[in-house]
Amino acid sequence: MHILLIHQVFVRPDDPGGTRHYELALALARSGHKVTILASPYSYQTGLRVTEKQREMLAPGLEVIRCSVWGNVHRSFFWRAIGFFSFMLSSLFLGLAQPKVDLVWGTSPPLPQVLTAWLVARLKRAKFLFEVRDLWPAFPIQLGILRNPVWIWISLQMERFLYRRADCLVVNSPGFVDHLTTHGAAPEKIHLVRNGVDPAMFDPASKGFGFRAKNNLQGKFIALYAGAHGVSNDLEILLDAADLLCDDPRIRFLLVGDGKEKPHLALRATEMKLENILFLPPVPKQGMPEVLAAADCGIAILKPIPLYGTTYPNKVFDYMAAGRPVVLAIDGVIRKVVEEAGAGLAVPPGDPRALAEAVRALADDPARAQEMGRRGRACVERDFDRREQADQMENLIEETVHNNPKRETK
Repeated sequence: MHILLIHQVFVRPDDPGGTRHYELALALARSGHKVTILASPYSYQTGLRVTEKQREMLAPGLEVIRCSVWGNVHRSFFWRAIGFFSFMLSSLFLGLAQPKVDLVWGTSPPLPQVLTAWLVARLKRAKFLFEVRDLWPAFPIQLGILRNPVWIWISLQMERFLYRRADCLVVNSPGFVDHLTTHGAAPEKIHLVRNGVDPAMFDPASKGFGFRAKNNLQGKFIALYAGAHGVSNDLEILLDAADLLCDDPRIRFLLVGDGKEKPHLALRATEMKLENILFLPPVPKQGMPEVLAAADCGIAILKPIPLYGTTYPNKVFDYMAAGRPVVLAIDGVIRKVVEEAGAGLAVPPGDPRALAEAVRALADDPARAQEMGRRGRACVERDFDRREQADQMENLIEETVHNNPKRETK
C-alpha cells in the first residue's frame, strides 16, 4: 500500500521532540508499505529550520517531503494560524501530486492539516484515517488561547465534520473516546492505539556519568523536565517548587527543551536567584537516552485544566522506559497508569509545595525511587511497547483499506 501521512510537526530521531510517527512509519515501511510524509521544514519546539532538503529518504520506502510554511510558531496566535493554514494549502497541492495513494493519514493537532488530509483522500479516492493526539480545539479553548467566538465556532464545526467523515478514527489515549462520541464520531469507528515508547531505546542500568560531568552535576539528585516549554506545561509551578527546595543542596532541577515560554522562565529563575535550576537546549530524540540516564526522577506537568486529565503524555513513557520514577503533576488517565504501576508519585496539578515534597521524598529514599523506576520499566515493556502499537496501526490500516470496494487511483 501507499500511505500518505500529513503531519506538519513530524519529528525525525535527530530532531528534538517525540518520534511516535517516525517509529510507526518506519515499521510500516519495513513491512513492505510505501510511506510518504508531508511535513514542515521547521521544528515546532524551537521554531528553527531543521533541514534544507525538500525531499529526504529516511529509510527504504519512507520518504519525507517538506512543504512551504509561512508564519512562526513562537510568535502570536495570528502568526501561528498563518503557519497552520499555509501548510494546509501547500500540503494539499503536494498531496494531490502523489501517485496511487491507498490511505491518507491526518493527525491532530493542528486541525487544519486534517482537513487537507480529508480533501486529498476524497480527491484521490483513498481512505481517510484521522488520528487524534490532542483534543483540538477543546484544549486551546480551556486554556483561553482560542477566545474569538467566530474562530471557536468554525473550529468546532471543522472538528465535527472531520469526525463524521473519517473512515477510521485513532486515539492515543482512552481518555479521548467520550469527547469524540459526544462531538459527532461514530463509536464503531474509534480505535485505541495507545501512546507509548520503544523500550529498546533506553538502558535503565545506565547512570549518565558523562552527561553529569559535562554539566557539573556530579553527586546531585537530578529532577528532570524534558520537553516543550509552552503555556500548557505550567513550568512556573516547577520554578516555585525549586524555590521551596533551595535549602536542599542535594537537589538540582534540570529543564531540557525549548518553547515560547523558555525566555520568560529563564528570566524569572534569574530574578528569583534560583541556583538549583539549570536550563539546557533541546536534545534530539536519539540523544535523550543519555539525558534520562543522568536523571534520578522525571517530572511531567500540565496546567490544572480538566481536559488535560484525558492525555497520555510522551515524556511519562520515556521516563518509565529509562527506569526513572515519575513525579506526575497531571490528573486523570495517566495518573491511573503511574499509580497502578507503582512507577512514581502523583501530586495535584498547580501545587508547587506538593511537587517539591514529592521530589524531596524521592531524594530521601533512593531505594524506593529505584524500585519505582523498575516497576515503570516493567509496565511499558508489558503494556506500552511501540513495536506492538505499530502492529496495531498496520492492522487498522489494512482493515480500513481492504474493507472498501475496489476503487480507481489517480
